[in-house]
Amino acid sequence: MKKYRMLEFPQLGDDRGQLVVVEQLKNIPFDLKRIFYLYGTKGDVARGQHANRFSQFVLINLNGTCKVLVDDGEHSEVICLDKPHTGIYLDKLVWKEMFDFSSDSILLVLSSELYDKSEYIDSYDQFLKEVNNQRIISER
Repeated sequence: MKKYRMLEFPQLGDDRGQLVVVEQLKNIPFDLKRIFYLYGTKGDVARGQHANRFSQFVLINLNGTCKVLVDDGEHSEVICLDKPHTGIYLDKLVWKEMFDFSSDSILLVLSSELYDKSEYIDSYDQFLKEVNNQRIISER
């Protein structure tokens, strides 16, 4: 079963413009503890390139476009984020790489945890090892 999925948020717009609503535990499947965003990222720069042991994320590209490589150890795909009313949910232990940012991209990141460097997995080989270990434990 994939540990990531696309989300679409309600758009409440009229002739005055659009309003997008994002609520924790309603269309975000966790309590929000941290919010940050990336902007001014050059198109040839990759961000992320890690997995997290405990954090869940939702990524929403508010402006412009960017691509996200997601890999849960079994499934891998590249997703283009190009609509401010859609996002991608990433569960724990999902490798993520954000890249191909347009010059006007603003990538909003919602997180279930506060920053803790010790929960980051920066090596893809280590990520695969931990995913496989967790799979073996859950099959017991």
